[in-house]
Amino acid sequence: MSALPSDIQSDPVAPAELTAIHPADTAEGVAQWWRSSVIYQVYPRSFRDFDGDGNGDLAGVAAELDQLAELGVDAVWLSPFYPSPQRDGGYDVSDYCDVDPIFGTLNTFDHVVERARELGIRVIVDLVPNHCSEEHSLFRAALAAGPGSPERALFVFRDGKGADGAEPPNNWQSHFGGPAWTRVVEPDGTPGQWYLHLFDSSQPDFNWDNPAVHEEFERILRFWLDRGVAGFRVDVAHSLVKKDGLPDWHGRPDGVGTEDYPGHLAPMFGQPALHDIYRRWREVLAEYGEDRVLCAEASIDPLDRLVNWVRPDQMHQTFNFAFLSCPWDAAKYRTVIEESLRAFDSVGAPTTWVLSNHDVPRHATRLGVEGVPARPGDGLGPEDQQPNLQLGQVRARAASLMMLGLPGVVYLYQGEELGLPDHTMMPHSFRQDPTYRRTAGARLGRDGSRVPLPWNSAAAAAGFSRSGTTWLPQPAGWDEFARDRQRHDASSTLSLYTAALELRRKKDLGHGSLSWLSDYDDTACLAFVNRDVLVMVNMGDTDVRLPRSEVLLTSAAGAVADGCLRPGHGVWVRLM
Repeated sequence: MSALPSDIQSDPVAPAELTAIHPADTAEGVAQWWRSSVIYQVYPRSFRDFDGDGNGDLAGVAAELDQLAELGVDAVWLSPFYPSPQRDGGYDVSDYCDVDPIFGTLNTFDHVVERARELGIRVIVDLVPNHCSEEHSLFRAALAAGPGSPERALFVFRDGKGADGAEPPNNWQSHFGGPAWTRVVEPDGTPGQWYLHLFDSSQPDFNWDNPAVHEEFERILRFWLDRGVAGFRVDVAHSLVKKDGLPDWHGRPDGVGTEDYPGHLAPMFGQPALHDIYRRWREVLAEYGEDRVLCAEASIDPLDRLVNWVRPDQMHQTFNFAFLSCPWDAAKYRTVIEESLRAFDSVGAPTTWVLSNHDVPRHATRLGVEGVPARPGDGLGPEDQQPNLQLGQVRARAASLMMLGLPGVVYLYQGEELGLPDHTMMPHSFRQDPTYRRTAGARLGRDGSRVPLPWNSAAAAAGFSRSGTTWLPQPAGWDEFARDRQRHDASSTLSLYTAALELRRKKDLGHGSLSWLSDYDDTACLAFVNRDVLVMVNMGDTDVRLPRSEVLLTSAAGAVADGCLRPGHGVWVRLM
């Protein structure tokens, strides 16, 4: 924290008339916790290794939940911990109702839920309904049963085109690179049908036109709800249903851009029938009480289409990727924030805010890239121009302060509270992301943001594993970010996050509303009021004068000097 200099002479600044109001809760108590919560993403394999095999595990999660309670989060979201061959970081699931031995057992999972409950923390689990692993028993049965069988009808199998069916059924490309179809060898040993995989070839897509698939996933939902989970984050929630006839697509594999369908949906994303699926899931969750939550990972543009997923009878939340991908630009952030609040308010849903996750470069790295990134949206490697980590750290702290001051729901990615950057110098021999393999290295993938966390600066593997082994290599100097170093350092990123979460809770900012300060409309400074807190982030190159106020929290020591907010920094103040 920082004291405001006593020589400020500026006058108070009144909030602008334009106000985006976040809707008030419709009920008191636990049923509405998901409207204002801070949810912490745990990527289990990289969180904490308890048994010393180099892989993070659920026992490690349970052991460190006290640290997350101390940080002040409301819930944890566990990325996949299910049995998996780990060809896509656990998002290739071979059994949806068990725990992979590298992570523990169902008893270990139950212990995590119980320990979290004791600490006042809810547990949300990842659900991957678009595809499974080729090792899933259902897909193995489909391969063995052959064309036309009920087993094969659970997946998207099609005959090929051309002579002897040797060409894929359509031109779709995998989001990970290469074709989205793989041809199988039939039980009699002859080349046969093709199956669809929007991601890796080891991840066959389910056929959501088949009612049996719906029944299977309702069973899975109930399995975990019966074990006490607070809800589900739904992976690629926009992709389950495909357009009838599977027409060719000439846009990008992620569904953005087209030559054939201007103004229309990509045939593999965002189809209208999806809404009926999530209406039914909402009903299933309601059987367990009104405090269970569904959050969609849905890459849907623009925002006024995205909010159709969070109408009162569907998802409770959806990730706001427009905010995640916004560059360091005050005007663009203002536009995204304002449009987000207006759009989500229009359907009575909370807005979510997120700056980092397991699929993108961490924002401490991303905001340190000057100019156009060498690999937009992808990880950086040793051959790329390296980010300015000092600049990235300064901006990341300010951006985090901005995010935590917004009304709605905040998602944090493990390690961002330590200021972790990506491992941009990771040797390619360690890469495990299927994107790297499927693009022959043209895309590096996401491994750089998934490096095991540092806990203890004096211990092996920076305290991640007592054996000193890590499934992905930690970069040099990783111990400098260790939690033990930061816990008692008032200037650390961890201390900043802890103080901001405490103030956010005390001021009830998650349930607040937002007003822009008109005096800063034409500047490179973002300035808004939530309840009685003025949040300012200077994204320009010159100092910005503060109004008469009491400083509550600054993004770094020296952020405020001579009554001004320095470039690259952020501040929370109480107007006087």
